[in-house]
Amino acid sequence: MRISDIIAEYIEQQLERKKGTIRFSRSELAEHFNCVPSQINYVIMTRFSPEHGYYVDSRRGGGGYIMISRVKMGRDMLKMHVINAIGDAIDSTSAAAFISNLHSGGVISDEGALLLAAAVSDKTLMAADRELRDELRASILKRCLLIIA
Repeated sequence: MRISDIIAEYIEQQLERKKGTIRFSRSELAEHFNCVPSQINYVIMTRFSPEHGYYVDSRRGGGGYIMISRVKMGRDMLKMHVINAIGDAIDSTSAAAFISNLHSGGVISDEGALLLAAAVSDKTLMAADRELRDELRASILKRCLLIIA
């Protein structure tokens, strides 16, 4: 198991234990895992982003901290959160993370998740100019979410 996976698992366990919100020092966590603080930053940026259903607040420097909260929302609120978070453009990795979060949150079914993933995949959008794909992907994803009952 990679150190990133171990750190992410530890944070998940702490979130579960503390009922969805934790606060910690970046340097203390890095010391706990015997790694550099940038490794902690990497894990937080890649595993605990809004696309994955988390809110992260941090302050650097002396007395600095990182606070991670698991966002618990109802079906409609989660859908609107995702639509607002998508913005004007979205890459395929972020789109996949949003779709996964929507699926696990009960907003879309197994089939809906597969259809959305196919509709916004790089393979589907291959005919579009490369610089327009992320904008097109965002537009398709948001439009599909708006029509889901």
